[in-house]
Amino acid sequence: MHLKIRHRTEYRYETPVRYSIQELRLTPPTTAGQEIDRWKISTPIKASNSIDTFNNVCSVFVQEASYTSMMIEAEGEVHTHDAYEYTDDVKAVSPYFLLQQTSLTEPSDEMLDYFSASLPKKNSIDEVLKLASAVQTSIQYAPGQTNFATTAAQSFAMKSGVCQDHAHIMLSLCRSAQIPARYVSGYFFAEESPNLASHAWIDFCSNIDKGVWISVDITHACLIDARHIRLAIGRDYYSAAPVKGVRTGGGGEELTANISIQQLT
Repeated sequence: MHLKIRHRTEYRYETPVRYSIQELRLTPPTTAGQEIDRWKISTPIKASNSIDTFNNVCSVFVQEASYTSMMIEAEGEVHTHDAYEYTDDVKAVSPYFLLQQTSLTEPSDEMLDYFSASLPKKNSIDEVLKLASAVQTSIQYAPGQTNFATTAAQSFAMKSGVCQDHAHIMLSLCRSAQIPARYVSGYFFAEESPNLASHAWIDFCSNIDKGVWISVDITHACLIDARHIRLAIGRDYYSAAPVKGVRTGGGGEELTANISIQQLT
C-alpha cells in the first residue's frame, strides 16, 4: 500500500513553560515491510538527530524561551507490504536483554496464574499467537480508562485497556515464558477505525542466535501486515514513545493529537 501519514501533536499550557526538552521517535525506518518515500518532522526549533540504543532515530530539541503552546508535526509517505519477520543487525541489542521486565511490564501473581494455560511452551508463531488471542479476549479494548503510565498488572486487574496495554501484558507474559520480546510503536491503517491510527504491538524473538523477530499485533491477535507502519522499538512504551518530554512551569496541560492516514493510488 501507498500511505500518506500526517501526525500532529499540540500542547497548550495554563501558564508559560520556562524550559523544556522534547524527545521524538517519529521517523519510520526503512525495513522489512516498508519503504519511506518522503518524511518530514516540523518542530518549534531545530531538532538534533541521533540513533538510540535500539537503532531508532531520536530527535531532540530544547526550548529555553518561554511559551504557552507548542506544535509538533510529522508528515510523509510510506510504501508498505505484508511482512512480519525482521532480522537484527549484528550490533543490535542482545535478545537476552529483552527478557528483563520493566516497571511497566512486571506481572502480578494473579496475571501469571490467569494466563498459565496460554503461556507459550516455545517461541513459535503458533504458540505466541495463541497467547495473543488469550490476551485480546481477556482484556477489553476500552479507550480512556488507562494512560501512558498504566502498568501491565494494573490493566490486567481492570481487564481493560488499549493497544499499549495489550502490548505491555504480552511483553510481560512472553518474558515470563523466557521468550525475548520488545515493544513496537507505530501506526495502523484502518479506514473504519481511525481511533487505532496510533498503534502499538510487539516483536518476539523466534531465533535468538540469528536475531530473528516476529511481529504480532495483540489488539487484532494476528501477525502484522501492510496496514502496520513501524516507528520505533524498545523495552516498553517509555523507550519507544513517539513523543515525550519534561518541562519546568506551564501548570495544567491540554494535549491534542491528530493522526490521519490516507491510502494513495
